[in-house]
Amino acid sequence: MPLEEIDYVKRKLQWMEDNGIWPNGMRYLWTDAFGVVLYVSLYEHTGDISWLSKAEDLVNDVYRVLGRQKGLRIGEEADRDGQYYHYLAMWLYALTILGKLRPAYKDEAINLVRQIHSRFVIPDMGVIWKMEEDLSGPYPGYGLGAMDAYDGYVAYKLLDAGELAAEIEEMEQLIAGSYERLMIDQDLGLGMMLWLCHFFPDEQWAKVQKNRSFLHLGRLWVDMPGYFCRQTGWREMRFAFTNYGISLGLQAWKQWLDRVNKLNLYFDDYKSGDEYDTNAITHVMACTSHFPGLFIQSKSSIDEGS
Repeated sequence: MPLEEIDYVKRKLQWMEDNGIWPNGMRYLWTDAFGVVLYVSLYEHTGDISWLSKAEDLVNDVYRVLGRQKGLRIGEEADRDGQYYHYLAMWLYALTILGKLRPAYKDEAINLVRQIHSRFVIPDMGVIWKMEEDLSGPYPGYGLGAMDAYDGYVAYKLLDAGELAAEIEEMEQLIAGSYERLMIDQDLGLGMMLWLCHFFPDEQWAKVQKNRSFLHLGRLWVDMPGYFCRQTGWREMRFAFTNYGISLGLQAWKQWLDRVNKLNLYFDDYKSGDEYDTNAITHVMACTSHFPGLFIQSKSSIDEGS
């Protein structure tokens, strides 16, 4: 079963707040999307309404800092300009989860799709990975993303398969033309692909990519001390936050839970000696590794509408 280490999460959240790391640090869309889902998961698990209030406060702060006329900026720091499609898709997932309790956020998510889809998506070709901040064109030096169509397809379908039928169809066509040849050789990409696949496990693209991801992750595993390396041939390179993303994918399938526990134990004391030791992305994703909550598709009180 997915982990529910709530005490760990509460201690980590308090430590981050005491040290001005998160949510009272710099805004970063990927991390904040994970944080919204974490807060709503804590609300569902505990029944404590303060967690839901924290989720809404965080959403408001993200829009205040990162919101643009169309879409959301990558992050608050100067070098985090532009817009990433896969970050926006993760934000859509966060709004979808919150929208199950507060319908206005579902409406906001649909509005966001209307703002960004036609700017990023080139029908029958692909999804632009990074755009200029005003969505006027592709960010210099960036092309099409390998996984972005999958991110968008899952996010749209979970949000509202009827309202977004045309956009979903465009993503479906992109997936149909790429899933058989798509080979991922990167730790976080493999973990997140597993997570995406678990929502629609009977679809052919998900079957193929699930099996391929597990096979490749098996090659990246370093059993002693217990982590997934960055990519093939880079056995010494590892990142905590990318391993936590793999953990999410593994827990979504309830597979290799011994490795989940090993990597959690290893990275709890790991020091990289760089900015990732104190970056919010490391510690918020650690929380989701120890408590994936509503990142995992299951029957919940939220889904039942209670």
